[in-house]
Amino acid sequence: MNVGCKHSDTVYSIALKGSTAARSPIAASWRRCLDVYGLSPDQAAKPRTLDQAAFRQARERMDDLIAASTDELDRLFQTVGRSGCCLVLADAQGVVLERRSTSGDDADFRRLGLWEQAEWSEASVGTNGIGTALADERPVIIHREQHFLSANIALSCATVPVRDHRGQLAAALDISTCRHDVTDLSMNILAQALRDAALRVETNLFRMAFPMARIIMLPNTVTPAALLAVDSDDLVLGATRAARMALQIDDQLIAAGLPAADALREKHHDAGDDLVEAERSALKRVLSRAKGNVSRAAQLLGISRATLHRKMKRFDIH
Repeated sequence: MNVGCKHSDTVYSIALKGSTAARSPIAASWRRCLDVYGLSPDQAAKPRTLDQAAFRQARERMDDLIAASTDELDRLFQTVGRSGCCLVLADAQGVVLERRSTSGDDADFRRLGLWEQAEWSEASVGTNGIGTALADERPVIIHREQHFLSANIALSCATVPVRDHRGQLAAALDISTCRHDVTDLSMNILAQALRDAALRVETNLFRMAFPMARIIMLPNTVTPAALLAVDSDDLVLGATRAARMALQIDDQLIAAGLPAADALREKHHDAGDDLVEAERSALKRVLSRAKGNVSRAAQLLGISRATLHRKMKRFDIH
């Protein structure tokens, strides 16, 4: 029995059973390939390829994402490129927008279809790193025989979804290799490097979406991806997915006008206290700009020096 037939038998055996193994995420993906997409593990399927016009439109839609990712792709490729890896940025439909590999490895990846314009969704080529990460909206490692198609079992892939400034699924970052000696440990190391890169891409996207806002990192969170964008009136303009989950906020709350202090569950004051705190903060800012020079601060505020002294005494500002 050849390798392809053996792999096909394994896919059918596990995907159609009710065992614990069959309830794994990989088996769930295999079942989708059989039941939803009508694929067969032994078919010689290549990824669907977009024509030039459709590919150009796909890239134009993702201009911001590509701009936010380029430096991270280059930096990561400097680390993993010489180890026989292909680094891929795909959009939410699994279309390869950008890729990096060495010229010596290009032939292998082109033969497998891991190239610009190719669509690596589950519907196109079954269980694979890019398609399954997008379908499950979670990081995945698809190691060789875990691919659905026998044609793809030479690949080992680590993939991480990338979310936009609203926390919506936008893309996937993927590292794939054809090396036969790749181990679970090495794939886990690559996956961690990929998660770190994806986090930086998401942060870049968020900052690009709110260029004039203050960016606040949530205190007491385990991830630096929990960010709020806040305007000059201390109203929340946007939040990353991690921040939305931590604070239980959504687009509707943000659109209604959400004070950052409320989102962060800071100590509430009544309306009068809010005005007092606002005036105290304004005075402290002006004094800081004046480097503590009371006369200069009074000029900046358009009030007399005596008035400023009274206010400073009232607010206990020294």
